[in-house]
Amino acid sequence: MISTYSSVSQQHLRATRQRKHQRRIAFYTPKNLTRMIPTADPILSLNPEALPPSALHMLSLSPKAMEKMSGISNPLMSPNAIPPRTSSTGIPTSLNATPTKPVLRPVPEGDWLSQKQLSPKAQMSNAGYGVMQAPNPPPDPERYAHEDLEFTAKRSWTDEKENVVRGPYDYVISHPGKDFRAQLIGAFNAWLDVPTPSLEVITRVVGMLHESSLLIDDVQDSSELRRGFPVAHNIFGVAQTINSANYIYFVALQELHKLNNPELITIFSDELVNLHRGQGMDLFWRDTLTCPTEEDYLEMVGNKTGGLFRLGIKLMAAEANGPSPTDCVPLVNLIGLIFQIRDDYMNLSSKEYSHNKGMCEDLTEGKFSFPVIHSIRSNPTNLQLINILKQKTSDTQVKRYAVAYMESTGSFEYTRKVLNVLIERARKMAEELDQGRGSTKGIQKILDKMAIQ
Repeated sequence: MISTYSSVSQQHLRATRQRKHQRRIAFYTPKNLTRMIPTADPILSLNPEALPPSALHMLSLSPKAMEKMSGISNPLMSPNAIPPRTSSTGIPTSLNATPTKPVLRPVPEGDWLSQKQLSPKAQMSNAGYGVMQAPNPPPDPERYAHEDLEFTAKRSWTDEKENVVRGPYDYVISHPGKDFRAQLIGAFNAWLDVPTPSLEVITRVVGMLHESSLLIDDVQDSSELRRGFPVAHNIFGVAQTINSANYIYFVALQELHKLNNPELITIFSDELVNLHRGQGMDLFWRDTLTCPTEEDYLEMVGNKTGGLFRLGIKLMAAEANGPSPTDCVPLVNLIGLIFQIRDDYMNLSSKEYSHNKGMCEDLTEGKFSFPVIHSIRSNPTNLQLINILKQKTSDTQVKRYAVAYMESTGSFEYTRKVLNVLIERARKMAEELDQGRGSTKGIQKILDKMAIQ
């Protein structure tokens, strides 16, 4: 009885194993196997060593044979599927070899990014994405033997390139100032009577030189604001800003060449030399913490600030209708001094200047301006102010203390008195130059604006 039961159990066990084996073999149909061919996706990859012999035989078939057996074109196969490896004679290699490690390939952007989200240019560029194209042939070095290399010709310099080089300059002129120099040119033209075409060129040249010099000044002074806006070099970078400023210097020179007057070129070069001499001394005093005398300061201003004022008036005199009966240079030199001393005063006391350039920017720069020079020299034993300049501080409390100290030394009152004396001197000089012609209205109006109550 026990023997019979044991025999039946063994038969039942064998039948069960046989049914499981048949179901296992039945699973590996051509249709299922096409989904399980090793792909770039590690989840879908299949280890051939785990398959039974019947499945291995099916895997060894070519894709076309498997499609023929399954009756489908394998629509579910991964687009990154790796085909069976073949030998040089086209005979499939043995699957007993070590399976190839799946390789992850990037999905084309067009497959995951909707065409509606792509720009027209991107759609055009993706149209042929994934299509194998022959590489471009290498350039022939012999082409340099006959190609036109005149890239400096105007035909190769486009407006787009011009805009790149002029970018920092165009930025600063997009925030215009009070155009004081144009007003000065108009006032002096009442005496000089320059032809309109020449006057337009001179006005444009002086404006170009002034604006480009501001670009350089802001870099050298590490300024943050110009006319209430971020300085150009904080937007375009220092190198590009310097290049743009220098470029405009020479564009201005080209403008003067249009007037066909060699004297203009001499005036241009002489006054730009003076401008850089004055700027050089101003930077030297700041960087070496050397307090100049008032006489040294006035000489520096005559070169730096007065240089551009003088340049415009000298250019006008050279283009005037006939010999000019008036030597305007002494008056314009005096106006240059008034302008700079007033600018120094306003930088330390005006709320408008604080908004446009930052509070007491000259203190942050460490600049020896006219009130600062007077305050330091009024009490050389007190080193507080010169040490504040040394720190180049941005601390508003420290700067307020420095202003209060200068008030205590009478430096602001002294500066106001000097300005009033110089303005009165300029008024008298203008009347003497006019000789009763009644042409001083423009100059007097400018002097009125520069007066400080």
